[in-house]
Amino acid sequence: MPIITVKIAKGRTIEQKQNFVEAITKEAAEKLHVKAEWVTVIFDEYERENWASNGQLHSIKFGEGFGMKGTEQ
Repeated sequence: MPIITVKIAKGRTIEQKQNFVEAITKEAAEKLHVKAEWVTVIFDEYERENWASNGQLHSIKFGEGFGMKGTEQ
């Protein structure tokens, strides 16, 4: 039973996440030779103020709302 954990910044829509899990489930089932119903996808979503790279918080490095274009509800 494959369990796939996806770590992303908060802000994606339900539709974006649904499209992603459909695609990743199909590929995982095909490549791992398992039934699609055996594939589990878990999202770990993080606020940008709790995510940093190269010693700088993403909320500061990229600014408020960075990467959220098209995710407005």
